[in-house]
Amino acid sequence: MKPTTTATLQIHFCVLLWGFTAILGKLISLAALPLVWWRMLIVVGALALVPRVLRSLRALPARLWLAYAGVGALVALHWLTFYGAIKLANASVAATCIALAAPLTAIVEPWLTRTKFSARDLLLGLAVLPGVALVVGGVPQGMRAGVIIGAVSALFVAVFGSLNKRLAHRTDALTATAVELGAGVVVLTALAPVLPVLLPALAGPLLEWPEPRDALLLVTLALACTLLPFSLSFVALRHISAFSAQLAVNLEPIYAIVLAAVLLAEQRELSVQFYVGVAIILAAVFMHPFVGRPREVAAGVEHA
Repeated sequence: MKPTTTATLQIHFCVLLWGFTAILGKLISLAALPLVWWRMLIVVGALALVPRVLRSLRALPARLWLAYAGVGALVALHWLTFYGAIKLANASVAATCIALAAPLTAIVEPWLTRTKFSARDLLLGLAVLPGVALVVGGVPQGMRAGVIIGAVSALFVAVFGSLNKRLAHRTDALTATAVELGAGVVVLTALAPVLPVLLPALAGPLLEWPEPRDALLLVTLALACTLLPFSLSFVALRHISAFSAQLAVNLEPIYAIVLAAVLLAEQRELSVQFYVGVAIILAAVFMHPFVGRPREVAAGVEHA
């Protein structure tokens, strides 16, 4: 099998695994805060067992420690709001909101990376608005808070994804992940006392041990759906173009919505209007690589 074919299959396998993150988030009974805290802690613990990562961490300059830590704080907030959207709505709604990250990145990235602004990117960003309106109108009233939190989560993806692109080649991917997720654990620990006041729907106790079923699902989420696809996608990107990878990554919300329908029967909770809105958003997302400026896929934790 050709290296490019193998790499294409690898990247699609990674995207499928990322699609399961929303399903596992729905199945785990923990609130969003302890769920994300445990997920990050397990990944950091696994990386601490890799000697090469420990050596790279010791050699990392202080300013890069701070830069990656800042991005890690945004990653933590993204995952917190993403799983909050799942808890407040469902996996399909949260996955749809994450699809907004691509057009939001088209708008946010020029300011953060000091690149030329593109009117085409802005038009593509605006093209998702009818879809967003249909999605909001197509979910039950009780789930609309989840849509708002999910849109905030997509904005965090746009911001930290753009920043990660500036840092992608400063160290190896696993070292950057260790710093970012380690910083995320610290940020979430600091948020734990105040989150019940600010956003009680996302809060929960950190020091309470998960039930055995939740513990198994958390380990699966951290290792099989976070660390494994991250490492595998990094290898695959050596053999395929950023354009091909981006098209595959755009399938993540589709995988998540299909899996949610098959495994959780979430289509019973949502209207036809919701799925029409999803189709409009995804059409704009898939259109962007063809008519927008070519973009590199950043090495880093960019997925839910």
